[in-house]
Amino acid sequence: MIYTSKLPEISLPNSDLASIVLTRAAELGDRPALIDAPSGRTFSYNELATQIRHFSTGLAKRGFNKGDVFAIFMPNAPEYAVAFLGVAAAGGVNTTVNVLYSEQDLLHQLKDSGSRFLLTVPEFLDRALPAAEKSEIEEVFVLGEALAGTTSFGTLLANAGDAPAISINPEHDLVALPYSSGTTGLSKGVMLTHANLIANMILSSHVNSIDENDAMIGVLPFFHIYGMVLILNLAIYRGALLVTMPRFDLLQYLEIVQKHKITQLNLVPPIILALAKHPEVDNFDFSSVKTIGSGAAPLGEDLEQACALRLGCKVYQGYGLTEVAGASHIFSASKESSKPGSVGPVLPNTVSKIIDTETGEELGFDKRGEILIKGPHVMRGYLNNVEATTSTLDTDGWFHTGDIGYVDKDGDFYVVDRVKELIKYKGYQVAPAELEALLLTHSAIADAAVIPSPNEEAGEIPKGFIVLQSPITEQEIVDWVASKVAPYKKIRSIEIVDEIPKAASGKILRRVLVEQERQKHLEN
Repeated sequence: MIYTSKLPEISLPNSDLASIVLTRAAELGDRPALIDAPSGRTFSYNELATQIRHFSTGLAKRGFNKGDVFAIFMPNAPEYAVAFLGVAAAGGVNTTVNVLYSEQDLLHQLKDSGSRFLLTVPEFLDRALPAAEKSEIEEVFVLGEALAGTTSFGTLLANAGDAPAISINPEHDLVALPYSSGTTGLSKGVMLTHANLIANMILSSHVNSIDENDAMIGVLPFFHIYGMVLILNLAIYRGALLVTMPRFDLLQYLEIVQKHKITQLNLVPPIILALAKHPEVDNFDFSSVKTIGSGAAPLGEDLEQACALRLGCKVYQGYGLTEVAGASHIFSASKESSKPGSVGPVLPNTVSKIIDTETGEELGFDKRGEILIKGPHVMRGYLNNVEATTSTLDTDGWFHTGDIGYVDKDGDFYVVDRVKELIKYKGYQVAPAELEALLLTHSAIADAAVIPSPNEEAGEIPKGFIVLQSPITEQEIVDWVASKVAPYKKIRSIEIVDEIPKAASGKILRRVLVEQERQKHLEN
């Protein structure tokens, strides 16, 4: 069965990304668009539009042509918007780099993307310069004062702002090339067009609207599709205030919410977990917050409700991937009756279905299978990787997400886990995220991850990695879980750890734990 949006079809503009994002810049004028939280530096909408025009001119004067690739390797700051939209206005392609990348990871992305220029910060030069020297990078730009082997960011702005007009085909021309890590192998460049980003930005804003009366925090990394499209570009497009944070610090985050009267929080489950459980939260004023949106990883039903109750606001979930330029499903915060755990219906102009992972047969209500998506925001494919493209984008245009989920009779979707991360216990399929969500409801548990552990008799058993916030024995945890789940879902091994490895987006890096577990078994 194919599911469509409950909202009417929306007419999308046929234009370039920078023009659409800056639609209201002149109207909003001197209103603040971006504030850098650590320094207080503020960019008004006029200043932002002016700097973007000068940045694209600076690129043009360096021979940066339509289709050329510009790499951004820096933490969240107002200049991220200047660079990203300046490259877009120049007809170029932004390849946004994970700030945690090693020199080798960065080198792979620079080479694979064919980047000509690189923008970074002084703190990252120990990785950026060696990688640039080993790739085809022609010039390294750095925020602040230029150091040896670099050019100051300000140099790109020192011009008359008279960039030549560029003809852009929104449906065809790429504007973003983020890299998706996947579960195995080297990261892959996801080819996203101007039309892809515009579609996701506009369609998403029709579900949960924001406007010039809203204030948001840009703490989720802008190199990640969630931060790039649904926070950075969307906030500017809708005229909201965006306060940027280079890294997450709970106390600083709480201070920003209170100081700037933040109205909308866009988060990932680990931060929602902190807001639901950390005692410091009670010392700050959250009365301005209307809604909290969660994405990038499944959010357990109990945690969603606990956070909403504590902060007195609506918490909703969305679902998406880099390959769909942001979100594909979003729950509406305006609904009177919430459905904790649901990521909501499919976006307008988008269709989705669930198929059996073995047969490919379309499934009906409440049947678990792989989620497929088709819409104007689905990527063109993976750069330089025909095999990966054809294995995920079928001939009918359906994107195969690799995620397991189901849909209820109302057309609201639920995401269970990754196909490749399901634990196969004696032939039964166990979803790690389901057990993780359960573990996080225990008052003694601060954080948790569940992985498959090799077992001679069962094939694999669910093993839990637990971060404690109060004393409890491993056996007590095992028994507690066993009392709440089907026998085949029981956690059969527990390891107490200091922290759970996570990506900058907030996703649990289960593969790190899986590799460690396999190594232990090999050594034994």
